[in-house]
Amino acid sequence: MNKIAGFIRLMRPLNCLMMGFAVIVGATIANSKALANSSGSLIYGFFTGFLLTAAAMAINDYYDREIDTINEPSRPIPSGVVKPNEALVFAFLLTVLGLAAAALTCIAAVSIFCFLTALIFWLISAIYATVGKRTGLLGNFLVSACVSAPFIYGSLAVTGNIELNILIFVLMVFLSNTGREITKGIVDVEGDKMRNVKTLAVCLGSRKAAITATIFYMTAVALSPLPPVLNLVTFWFIPLVVVTDAGLVASSIMLLMNCSRENSRKVKNQVLAWFLVGLVAFIVGSLH
Repeated sequence: MNKIAGFIRLMRPLNCLMMGFAVIVGATIANSKALANSSGSLIYGFFTGFLLTAAAMAINDYYDREIDTINEPSRPIPSGVVKPNEALVFAFLLTVLGLAAAALTCIAAVSIFCFLTALIFWLISAIYATVGKRTGLLGNFLVSACVSAPFIYGSLAVTGNIELNILIFVLMVFLSNTGREITKGIVDVEGDKMRNVKTLAVCLGSRKAAITATIFYMTAVALSPLPPVLNLVTFWFIPLVVVTDAGLVASSIMLLMNCSRENSRKVKNQVLAWFLVGLVAFIVGSLH
């Protein structure tokens, strides 16, 4: 029983549920009217996001097992509940199941792009877990790509295409999440120095990292008028995205004024809240 619990913890079920749900959110934003006729695609899409995220989490813990022995000794592998080889086999099985769900999504959606997209983003997550973490900005880009993946997948699952509103949304997600990852690097700068992780904060200093993060945040804000201008969303998108934009601007000013670890941690948490408001803005704005 303890072994089963260890495998479940290795998956990080909450992360898996969030990624599976993000596929459905992507489908809703892409074409809310198509949801009623796409139940099969959505179910398979949910399990694709869930299972491939679980596989990525297991791979991540396998490669972090030595660091976790010091920092997170209670995790399944360093605690001895799950052996390293067992974690790898488990990750392989989850990957096979996740790609099988992607293949079934393709059949339901009549689009081979679902499977190819799932495979590409799984490879990106595996690259990040194995070598990408220590690469700094490139690693930040890899994380942002993985965060964006389920929304793209959801669009493909119900429409067979990456719709324009999804493309704009994903660009905003990618940019703002990259800003957040850079901000997170400021928070973790001391530990990253010890582990030779080449974040912008480590390589250039916290001040320049804060400026770079702000550029990413503001570029995301600059894209926000496009959906209403292009008539891709309803009026109700506007008040919510204004809150998101104002929040990102305020958090950016806060970061530039004080880029200490403590303040950067506050900004990092604030930005997550602005993400959620922006997500709701796109969902509400896409409902007709």
